[in-house]
Amino acid sequence: MRRRAFLGAVTAGLLAAPLAVEAQQAKKASRVAFIWNNATEAEITGVPTNRSARIFLEGMRELGWVDGQNITIERRAAAGRAERYTALAEELVGLHVDLIVVNSTPGAMKVAEVSPTIPIVIVGGNVTVLIRAGLIKTLARPGGNLTGSMSSTGPENFDKTLQLLKEAVPRISRVAHLFSPPFQPRPITEASRALKLTVLPVEVADPDRLETAFTIIRKAHVDAMFVGGSPFVTIATYLHQIAEFAAKERLPAIFWRRDFPELGGLMSFGTDWADQYRRAATFVDKILNGAKPADLPVEQPTKFDLIINLKTAKTLGLTIQPALQARADEVIE
Repeated sequence: MRRRAFLGAVTAGLLAAPLAVEAQQAKKASRVAFIWNNATEAEITGVPTNRSARIFLEGMRELGWVDGQNITIERRAAAGRAERYTALAEELVGLHVDLIVVNSTPGAMKVAEVSPTIPIVIVGGNVTVLIRAGLIKTLARPGGNLTGSMSSTGPENFDKTLQLLKEAVPRISRVAHLFSPPFQPRPITEASRALKLTVLPVEVADPDRLETAFTIIRKAHVDAMFVGGSPFVTIATYLHQIAEFAAKERLPAIFWRRDFPELGGLMSFGTDWADQYRRAATFVDKILNGAKPADLPVEQPTKFDLIINLKTAKTLGLTIQPALQARADEVIE
């Protein structure tokens, strides 16, 4: 009887082992989604041409998650239009995805409206806006369904950007600030007072109003331009338009994305965006392995890159002081 019991137990164990493995594999067959704000569908499907998409997928692969094998990554593109996030989020919630990654603060807010419970990982968020919206309680313990990395440490980023622009172009006194909702303009700050700068907020809610914004800036006779956060200006098409406008109007301009000086803008000052997309994969991995967004500390940027286009400076008749050049992470000559 004991021998039979032993053989029965062994047989049961052998039968149970494959079932356990299958259950574990089934558990790992997760479905996540990424809504890209700054891309089109063509750029993110198949083998993506979008750099941020490639970096994110590489980061996931390094952590053992391979799209189409042990995970399904639903890729969607908002193409710079925040209003598209609602429909995309509703579609993805209907597909029962485990979490949604977004690279836009307005997009994160739209997804949270659609589902206040689905985990959200944000790449390059604006901490001030997210706290004001109630999506983050504290950086150490977000407390809700959203976590991720920030591209801004708050108002001081705005002030530092103004300081760099003034240092590069000491003669300026009027600066146009191109921004989009839900970001709020900061026309008067201690930094602008100290720098003796008047900041003119110019709202552009969507790409269709970009030319109108250009007209406002042109008529205001500003000396320089600061491009702030926006759901669409990180898309190459619109970034090209802004860079071309700045060149045509001979406006020294600064933006937080390094793409801007690469396209002919004068300067950029912002976080290492490539590292943020790799970090997004880390957040996804932790949540898929059981962590809750509410308990995952929000990451603040610790390093900001300064890029200066000396060719553009020469075209504008500017001389960038050697001390500022020496502080730059990259100088385009």
